[in-house]
Amino acid sequence: MTYLQNIGAYFLMIREMFRKPTKWSIMKQLILNDINDLIISSLGIIAFISFFVGGVITIQTVLNIDSPLIPKYLVGFATRQSIILEFAPTFISIIMAGKVGSFITSSIGTMRVTEQIDALEVMGINALNYLVFPKAVALMLYPFGIAIGMFLGIIGGMAACYFGGYLSVEDYIFGIQTDFEAFHVIYAFLKAFSFAFVLATIPSFYGFYMKGGALEVGKASTTAFVWTSVVIILLNYILTDILLG
Repeated sequence: MTYLQNIGAYFLMIREMFRKPTKWSIMKQLILNDINDLIISSLGIIAFISFFVGGVITIQTVLNIDSPLIPKYLVGFATRQSIILEFAPTFISIIMAGKVGSFITSSIGTMRVTEQIDALEVMGINALNYLVFPKAVALMLYPFGIAIGMFLGIIGGMAACYFGGYLSVEDYIFGIQTDFEAFHVIYAFLKAFSFAFVLATIPSFYGFYMKGGALEVGKASTTAFVWTSVVIILLNYILTDILLG
């Protein structure tokens, strides 16, 4: 399919996944399973990456401040802004496009290859609602993971200050508190919600509509990762221009 056909099929998939909903007793269990597979299983990698990247941002900021006229507490300010505005919502989402996105594409693609999706449709079940909708709902909890990433990123910067001796913890904390704007956190969460929907639907699209065998499942996962990352980056630019421009 051409790019325009793909875009049209993608929006058609989104419309169709809300039609003919699955019974709530079944849907509830599907959502809980997806919360475990997509959110809870990702918290470890989010925490690990956030903590150490926060430390790296702090160290690099300290080492690039050469002028004695620049107060040290600005290191904490710069670390906070970098993590809240960009690293936590955007770069973690790109990482999750590899982990979560590949999982979604491969799991749905495997069902397509083994004709399980065809079996669902023969039984009169809306396969898109059954497979994609629970993932979209589960990933609405994704900002919870981003909040953990923000917190641990800032803690990682504090740990770098304490153990590396780059500046005092008091200066770092003062910098974190300097000129804090609550809207920046709201902005980050709005981006996280938008990226969560992209993480749920684009990999599902490539998994659901793939053709071929096991080899094509791997190719679909790679393609889904690339396009999910591209859309996240473009959406990041658009939302930043609208919300902060």
